[in-house]
Amino acid sequence: MKKLSIVIPVYFNEKNLLDTYAKLAEEVFPHLPDYELILVDDGSGDDSYSEMLKLRDMNDRVKLIKFSRNFGHHIAVYAGLEHITGDCAVVISADLQDPPSLIVDLYNKYLEGYKIVLAVRKGRDEPFMQRLFSGIYYKLMKKYAIKDMPLGGFDCFLADRQVIETLTKIEEKNTSLFAQILWLGFKRAEVYYVRQARQVGESRYTLSKKVKLLLDSLLAFSYVPIRVISLIGVIDCLLSFTYALYIIIHKVMYGYSVGWSSLMVAIMFSSGVQMLTLGVIGEYLWRNFDESRKRPLYVLDQLQGIRKL
Repeated sequence: MKKLSIVIPVYFNEKNLLDTYAKLAEEVFPHLPDYELILVDDGSGDDSYSEMLKLRDMNDRVKLIKFSRNFGHHIAVYAGLEHITGDCAVVISADLQDPPSLIVDLYNKYLEGYKIVLAVRKGRDEPFMQRLFSGIYYKLMKKYAIKDMPLGGFDCFLADRQVIETLTKIEEKNTSLFAQILWLGFKRAEVYYVRQARQVGESRYTLSKKVKLLLDSLLAFSYVPIRVISLIGVIDCLLSFTYALYIIIHKVMYGYSVGWSSLMVAIMFSSGVQMLTLGVIGEYLWRNFDESRKRPLYVLDQLQGIRKL
């Protein structure tokens, strides 16, 4: 029988954890032959870790990882996956927006022989702006980066140990862990569900974090940004050449030059294109520099029930 490791990243979830555990104990644990629950505290500034310790006291199958500071959602998932002992692992959020009962559906589908099972959202009971940003992100990813990215997107998935061992060898910073899952290319299936509205607490996934995820995902899996600035450069050269001809023709045929205002517009347009180009190249260079420093993806503060790697 396959042992399942359940990995839950925790960030400011002190109000959710007991309810989440109760749901797991009621709807998931009785349907599994063997399991472990790994909670990863991603530098929470509340009492999340204290709540995690309570769960550890209630059940010795609960294992805890605590970071020294906040390293990000994807890194927390990565750390949990690095420390699993199960034959497969599932990742799910702590806020109950993804119903814990979904884990059983993913596990049963996995037993049919799939290496990866995605919990794909067919709907979202969330605010309009959040649905809009998510829709834009997944459409851009599908069109320009990962062609088989589900348009509904996914944060919850189950993967075989072979997949996880391959994934955790990558150790790539500034990327999307979920896009990496698709990039690996293992045989996969999909289970559809409706993502629920958050009932307790507030999301800490700010707009700046969403923008960073979009940039990280596109720059890590697509050459489109470089191609776009190359195309803009070609267009800028053609426009500049055309404008130069326009100035010369007016000088030769009519004896006067184009005014300073027009020249300033042309100069400012060219300067803007150059700055855009440098900005995109700078994003790539920063990521290369960040990888070259070989800093660890995360720093551990405490482990409970887990041997240090």
